[in-house]
Amino acid sequence: LQVVAPDDHAERGVAQRVRTVALPAERGSIFDRNGNELALSVRQHAVWADPALVGDPAGHAAALAPVLEVGEAELHRRLAADGSRFVYLARQVGDEAAAEVSRLDLEGVALLDEPRRFRPAGDLAVSVLGDVDPDNRGVSGLELEHQERLAGAPGELLVERGADGRTIAAGERRLSPPTRGDDLVLTIDRSLQYHVEQSLAEQVTATDARGGMAVAMDPDSGEVLALASIGRDGDGEPRPTAHNAALTSVFEPGSVSKVLTLSAVLEEDLRDPGDVLTVPDTLQVGPKPFTDSERHEPLPLSVTDILAQSSNVGTILLAQELGMQRLDDYLRRFGLGATTGLGFPGESGGILPDPQEQSSTAIGSVSIGQGIAVNAVQMLAAVNVVANGGTYVQPNLVRSVVDGEGTEHPASPAERHEVVSPETADEMKAMLARAVSEGTGINAQVAGYEVAGKTGTARKPSTQFRGYEPGAYMAVFAGFVPAQQPELSLIVVLDEPHPYYGGIVAAPVFADIAEYALRLFRVPPPAEVEVASLSPAGMPPTRAALPRD
Repeated sequence: LQVVAPDDHAERGVAQRVRTVALPAERGSIFDRNGNELALSVRQHAVWADPALVGDPAGHAAALAPVLEVGEAELHRRLAADGSRFVYLARQVGDEAAAEVSRLDLEGVALLDEPRRFRPAGDLAVSVLGDVDPDNRGVSGLELEHQERLAGAPGELLVERGADGRTIAAGERRLSPPTRGDDLVLTIDRSLQYHVEQSLAEQVTATDARGGMAVAMDPDSGEVLALASIGRDGDGEPRPTAHNAALTSVFEPGSVSKVLTLSAVLEEDLRDPGDVLTVPDTLQVGPKPFTDSERHEPLPLSVTDILAQSSNVGTILLAQELGMQRLDDYLRRFGLGATTGLGFPGESGGILPDPQEQSSTAIGSVSIGQGIAVNAVQMLAAVNVVANGGTYVQPNLVRSVVDGEGTEHPASPAERHEVVSPETADEMKAMLARAVSEGTGINAQVAGYEVAGKTGTARKPSTQFRGYEPGAYMAVFAGFVPAQQPELSLIVVLDEPHPYYGGIVAAPVFADIAEYALRLFRVPPPAEVEVASLSPAGMPPTRAALPRD
């Protein structure tokens, strides 16, 4: 004779009837810098079943198929599953369908609240925000990078069910409430982001480009104000891309990197902006000839002219005075060869080979932005050094975090280090203003404001063979405005546009976005400033037909 204690018997009975139901936490929202929601969670429903409690799988499937818009055969397969006590029948179901499921009151079938991620502005900034999976877990972008912070902590509900699968109203229940995730407040401005995406998409269409990227920043704080990546969808229409090409893809910067080379030359006191060199159209560096984009007789060009007219040969002559090791040191201090510190999933640190492992031609190629690679944010952060007076400021995308109690926690201050002196930065600002007022960047001008910037046209390395893809170019313009006291910096990159010169296709996009941003942020036009002539005394700026770069 076996005697079982009544209390033990009761406990085992309750344990067999109790089910644990997970209570998902509400995912934190993502806001722009002005409090506009960019991503939030809205309540929807999941329909699930306990097959062990479903007495009529075929009948249940027939009743549910038209409501859930799931095939009857598939529902029957799930409802009749052997050995499973929990199967999803449908997820992210709307209120109307959920109400109908509840009305059907089918044995063994139940509803769970389930959040769905929603972006009020559609695909706006999708390459930055990223996406979530059906379980509301981040799988890309900031949704992935800040998954733990946004997700919160799930709760648990223990409920007692009867033999028919229905919850016993007076049964044992215990609740462990979920903890809502933190909110992110980004540095992005929603209005500027929209305009950047639209302007970029229009130029992708107008130039028959494969795609494009654009980044706008505050050069003093390092805050990213807009970050856009445009590609083409299956129908060939320009659309924001799911992957953030401005951080995860790299390109040769071409002539834009001359800003860094000449900054180093000035900082090392090797030359002054007005120093004149005799510049031929071709220069032999080791076994390789380097040329300017147009043929010309040897010309007397000042350092300023070399930058304004984007002379490859002139830049290489100056870089040879600097030397490969010092050039490499400066490029790394400008942030090349390493990720920006944004922590964005899949960000590339670019390519900057060790100078000790490079050939004798490296001084020629690297100084003019060939044989190295950058991402768009990385390149703009380097240009910001000149814009803000000589300091590298780490870019940042998150302005603050708001916890579940509503307390706002500002982001840590951006890391900074000096690269060049304020005096060198001022000289470069004036030179870059000349590049826009009289040089290759003339299409970047904005009425009422002095713009400083640099064009770039870079060949695309082939993915099939060693060397460059025939006829494939990246067109670039990077700059800042107002030139002497910058409030905005911006880089525009177009992938295989037609025509392909940065000064022709990328500079106008810069001008359009800059004009909009200056109005948006209410930046008043500065007092009229004459762009200083940095050519030698008595010599007018040389305007040879060098580049359209």
